[in-house]
Amino acid sequence: MYAVRDDLQPPVWIDIAYASISLGSTAIWAVMSGWLLYFYLPPEGEGVTLVPATMYGAVTLLIRVVNALLATPVGYLSDRTRSKWGRRLPFIFASALPMLVFFVLLWMPPVHALSTWNLVYLAVMLALYNLAYTLNQIPYTALLPELARTDHHRVRISAWSSSFFILGMVLSALAGPLIDRMGYLGMALVYAGAALPLFYLPCLVLREDPRRWGTLYGSGFYRSVVLMLRNPAFQVMTAAGALYWGTTALIQGAIPFIVTEVCRLSKSDTLYFYAPALLASLLCYPLITWLSYRFGKWWVFAGSLLASAIVLPGLFFIGERWGISLRAQGIAWITLQAVAMSGVTMLPPAFGAEIAEHDAALTGQYREGTYYAAWGLLDQVISGAAAAFLPVIFMLGSSQADPRGPLGVRLVGPLSGALMLLSFVIFMRYPLRGKVAVAAEEA
Repeated sequence: MYAVRDDLQPPVWIDIAYASISLGSTAIWAVMSGWLLYFYLPPEGEGVTLVPATMYGAVTLLIRVVNALLATPVGYLSDRTRSKWGRRLPFIFASALPMLVFFVLLWMPPVHALSTWNLVYLAVMLALYNLAYTLNQIPYTALLPELARTDHHRVRISAWSSSFFILGMVLSALAGPLIDRMGYLGMALVYAGAALPLFYLPCLVLREDPRRWGTLYGSGFYRSVVLMLRNPAFQVMTAAGALYWGTTALIQGAIPFIVTEVCRLSKSDTLYFYAPALLASLLCYPLITWLSYRFGKWWVFAGSLLASAIVLPGLFFIGERWGISLRAQGIAWITLQAVAMSGVTMLPPAFGAEIAEHDAALTGQYREGTYYAAWGLLDQVISGAAAAFLPVIFMLGSSQADPRGPLGVRLVGPLSGALMLLSFVIFMRYPLRGKVAVAAEEA
């Protein structure tokens, strides 16, 4: 066995090169999330409806499920790939251009009117885009443990990745003005052109550890998944993760309703809620990094879970009785929850690398792709389930016209706080706390 010293970390520009891929993928993903539905099913008077409204949700949900099921096989395949470039970089390099091409094609339906052919076209292009995205992002996330071999470096590279994720979200906000000026296709071409070098330039400097290429793979796909599921650290992190993934989905889905129903503002005011939350998260990442170096990432992550459990229920108490404007209360709450959850949003990749590395030390097999693919699959399933459950919560009273007020929207806060508290309790059992995972023996 050999350990990697903390003073032998790669230069910071390697971290920036790795994180820049996240910048490109996040911007593209955020544009699709915000505008694809609006493009194919615009509000009345805002454009031409291109697909049957009743079928759009069914098609996109089916493709999402299929994509989630592909994640684990793709991760396993990247674990077993051997090439002169390594195991992950060939996937990243080969899938980036097709992903961007399919992204552009999504905004070029064949019929400029309501048509079933547009629905078929959307299904095919969206399926191809998601396949390329999975082939790109699963190996990309699995590359982190190979680049970051020490705990400090894992935290550092997670901070850069999280910061670039936030920057990608900010850049996606430019889509609206670009659409007004250039149309949807022009907007898509601008984003694809800007993202292209973010995917390919890092491939010039990123290098995988050749000591992992020759690792013996004694387990088939089924056995590999079973061994992963039996890993105690994986079990704890996955159970805790399921709860904070669900919480994140609930909060994100509820924000427009918090703005309009609780704070009694217009839809356009939503921007003023997102901006301070994103900025607060970005400013917290250097502090989270320093605290993780000083006290250990376990304490910081646990503290972030507990702080979130305390702050999130505050949504329930926003009201006029405090003598402060509802806008100010809402912005203060969403900013505080972003600060509280900053450790939760930043540190999971570092824990994932630690768990995969510890597994390799025990088994002699590097299965980072399988691990990260499983977390990606569960994230999609849990987030989708939380989004589907949100309307049920709103049924308790989501309108100002209701005598009880927007009770359902307010209850998202206490419910989210309870989920984060349960996640904290589960995470207290994390078995690698205070341990240093070492790399496996060379083959």
